[in-house]
Amino acid sequence: MDYERPPRLLEQLRFAIRIRHYSLFTEKAYVYWVRFYVRYHKMQHPNNLSESHVEQFLGFLAEKRKVSSSTQNQALNALVFLYKHVLNKPLGEFSAPRAKRPRKLPVVLSQSEIENIFKYLANRERLVVRLLYGTGMRLMEALRLRIQDVDFDRNLILIRDGKGKKDRVTLLPKTLTPDLHKAVHNALAVHKLDVSQGFGEASLPYALAKKYPKAPWLPGWQYVFPASKRGVDPVSGKIKRHHIHHTALQKNFRRAVLAAGIRKPAHLHTLRHSFATHLLESGYDIRTIQELLGHADVRTTEIYTHVLNRGGRGVISPVDRLESLCGANTHG
Repeated sequence: MDYERPPRLLEQLRFAIRIRHYSLFTEKAYVYWVRFYVRYHKMQHPNNLSESHVEQFLGFLAEKRKVSSSTQNQALNALVFLYKHVLNKPLGEFSAPRAKRPRKLPVVLSQSEIENIFKYLANRERLVVRLLYGTGMRLMEALRLRIQDVDFDRNLILIRDGKGKKDRVTLLPKTLTPDLHKAVHNALAVHKLDVSQGFGEASLPYALAKKYPKAPWLPGWQYVFPASKRGVDPVSGKIKRHHIHHTALQKNFRRAVLAAGIRKPAHLHTLRHSFATHLLESGYDIRTIQELLGHADVRTTEIYTHVLNRGGRGVISPVDRLESLCGANTHG
């Protein structure tokens, strides 16, 4: 008599993550940390391990691997999820605390620096980068943008399922409207070609594809920035056209930063910091900026007020006073 084998631990983990609609990035990260945890404890099943084993693993990451606080907390989140949602054995109290993230002021680019970066980017990459700076969107929010979520009539962009699983609305910069119109036109042409060749199915969030079986082929669900080639969807295994890959854009942005002669450690998320800081400089209130960024707590947004105060704006340095006095004495 044939018996179906029970799903293995990582299969159970993936299933638990997907039914809770976590992102693919989170799924990959949690699978990585659980696999690492099992290997660290010499392939023992986590059912046979306890809070003390979790403490040992986190201590190893901090002391031997010298991982950052955010990486250590991600590993802890993965193990908490595993024990609670897969093994049904929630972790109790243990002495290893969550690593405290150091409070650092974000890097901010000036408008002239951003303008120089634009010059070293190809057309479509430049449009994505301009969109990031012009709206304050996160990188993946921009790359996952669907055609139906760009509202040209109201000059709005609907950001679906952002960080914290929340939708929000941000502005559509008027200067980007013509180029976004072209991007949508090109995306529709790519979709039409895919459909003519027997493809054209978009990846839909959650269970929408089952609820609305024809929706994945509708033009509105296609990505504004489709990839140049079709590929295998990692969840369904079907051949689909994904959005452009984030790593290529990140590399090209870094090259553009260097080509522009900018020595700040700028990356694509720096554009979001710059968006918020420049709005504050223009006199917009902190609550408006909080809503545009999608921050749940205004205290997260308030870090940009510290950026504006950095260096003591309005304060005259003693050395400048000394120089001015010396200059006055010389002329006298």
